[in-house]
Amino acid sequence: MKCPKCEVELVPATRHDLKVSCCPSCKGMWLEHDELQELEDEVFDFGERWKGTLEFSSAATTHKCPECAALLQRFRYRFYDIEMEFCPAQHGYWLEDDEDTRVLELMQREEADLQRKLLAEDKWAKTLRQLRSPSFFEKLRDLFHK
Repeated sequence: MKCPKCEVELVPATRHDLKVSCCPSCKGMWLEHDELQELEDEVFDFGERWKGTLEFSSAATTHKCPECAALLQRFRYRFYDIEMEFCPAQHGYWLEDDEDTRVLELMQREEADLQRKLLAEDKWAKTLRQLRSPSFFEKLRDLFHK
């Protein structure tokens, strides 16, 4: 397989415990279709449904898929400031140098934000249950009947 940017032969490499194909020239990498999800799952444990939409819109590029030579599509990763390219035939994703590390950082932040949100929702639900409890109403009634 050849690099979509440099036309240099991609070489096998391991990044963040994933076996990927990297360009020795531009340091970009090709992740097969399921490998992007595997990368995210290294730091995000809540499942796909909580990650949000992967791509909102895309535009054709002049770069070719290393597997099928179809023109890659450029998109903003989960609406962040990372632009990636993907094969419309779902062969994989092209990431620029060290974008895999940025993906992990974003997913870690997403997980922390989600944990904080879920904890706040649990505490609010507990407060509402206490407010609806008979003992709370009795205390409130006693307060106003004195």
